Amino acid sequence: MDINEILQYLPHRYPFLLVDRVLEIELGKRILALKNVTMNEPFFPGHFPHHPVMPGVLIVEALAQAAAVLSFKSMGIKPDDNSVVYFAGIDAVRFKRPVTPGDQLLLDVSITQTKRNIYKYKAVARIGEEVATEAELMCALKTLS
Repeated sequence: MDINEILQYLPHRYPFLLVDRVLEIELGKRILALKNVTMNEPFFPGHFPHHPVMPGVLIVEALAQAAAVLSFKSMGIKPDDNSVVYFAGIDAVRFKRPVTPGDQLLLDVSITQTKRNIYKYKAVARIGEEVATEAELMCALKTLS
């Protein structure tokens, strides 16, 4: 999936859109997406001026955005102004390697459980074969009234 199709499945926009491309997708199972990390990211001037590092919360957010694409695409629906995906839980987060400008962050997310509109995922962010971040995510699809 290219960025134009990703934009159909995520409500996020610059500067908060953190998925650039989907490399692989198995509906109902797994997604492998890509985030190109560049020096132009708006957070780098302040995090940190002399040693730029992508904030861990944004790595987890990138994983969650990949998870949202997987969930919406698996359900065969596109989000609209009346739907949103919220974090319901973040567990077992481990940061194993800093993410810096020039890295390509591979976002590997698998659905581990679904119950109604609640999804649980195993999520791993890698740079090449090296694990940068891993987490268990839980998200809820909500319809706004």
